[in-house]
Amino acid sequence: MTMKPRISPGSLAELGPANWGFSRLASQVMRVDDVHLFSTLGQARGLFRAWLMFSARLMPFGSIPRYEVEMAILRIAYLRGCDYEYDHHERLGKRAGLSPAIIDRIERGPSAPGWSVRHAALLTAVDQVIQTKDIDDETWERLSRFYKTRELIEIVMLIGQYDALATTIRVLRIERDHKRGALAPK
Repeated sequence: MTMKPRISPGSLAELGPANWGFSRLASQVMRVDDVHLFSTLGQARGLFRAWLMFSARLMPFGSIPRYEVEMAILRIAYLRGCDYEYDHHERLGKRAGLSPAIIDRIERGPSAPGWSVRHAALLTAVDQVIQTKDIDDETWERLSRFYKTRELIEIVMLIGQYDALATTIRVLRIERDHKRGALAPK
């Protein structure tokens, strides 16, 4: 499969002033030359802004602890083989308190030794949704012991959102971001 972007990152003219400004600000905050995800999806203008609002309600402004949100997103990115998503959320996960050892354990999955019952249930739910598009009753029961109704809904929507985002990144062949001043990988 070719990894050449199917839609190149857009310019001011293609994104419009609001999306261009947001994309440039995000690039500065993330210390990359360009946030390719934003400068690509930003070309959809109003749809991009609506997606940002929805996405932000799940992360970073959701009701689930940020540490757990980043665990779930990293597991989704790992299962989907989405390096773009993984790159960003590995950095964000570290800021949220995930150690390199925990990140390694996330890759090994919910059956890796050392997880609390809560975190094993969360990661099992991620695996099941990604693999089967459902959560079995036993896993749902375990999740229900730790999360309120709103949070259970949010978990399902979070998994669906980041699974859809991984699909979008793959289909559009969005190129990984480059650290400011770094050469693009070949």
